[in-house]
Amino acid sequence: MSRKHKSEVKAQRRPTDNSGSAEATERFPGEAAAVADHPVNAEAALSTDNQSDDDAMAKLQAENADLKDRLLRTLAEVENVRRRAEKDVSDTRQYAVAKFAGDILSVADNMERAIASIPTEVRKGRGAIKTLVEGIELTEREMLNVLEKHGIRKLIPVGERFDPNFHEALFEVPDATVPHGTVSRVVEPGYSIGSRPLRPAKVATTRGCPLGTDKQG
Repeated sequence: MSRKHKSEVKAQRRPTDNSGSAEATERFPGEAAAVADHPVNAEAALSTDNQSDDDAMAKLQAENADLKDRLLRTLAEVENVRRRAEKDVSDTRQYAVAKFAGDILSVADNMERAIASIPTEVRKGRGAIKTLVEGIELTEREMLNVLEKHGIRKLIPVGERFDPNFHEALFEVPDATVPHGTVSRVVEPGYSIGSRPLRPAKVATTRGCPLGTDKQG
């Protein structure tokens, strides 16, 4: 066999790359299609995963915001309950003190009347009467100090504007030199406990023109 003939035989036996690829495609058409579509499927799967992550993150953020809102509402409610409890305790304490103070206000009134009934010259005198007067005055001051420690204050509102919450007007006194409704005289002192009236002061108020007003008009 000549060299030329051998070369032709080898060329006929050697398969080409294109024929091999075509043969593989013909033998396994499904696998070839899958390989061809694989990059698109991977991209779609990645996009789906990203969307799922975004949805999960949004859900967690919404749940976190809801929990934060519930926490703030709960803390506000706890604070309101605490304040109401403190107010209830304070009101209960003040009521107990007010009831006790109300029972002894008549004693304070009697002591004040006793002191007021003693003539000035007798108070300035000497001897047992002066000592007795000083003793009564000292007792009254001590009693007022004890009441004040418990939030009870004596009210002598001369010169103040009439306040129906703390004052009880018994009569009016004509006086155009001060604003109308000014307390001009205290008939019986009042008492307050905290910011509330315990007993209104019995007073006389003025009836006249405000300061600076023309009285002829």
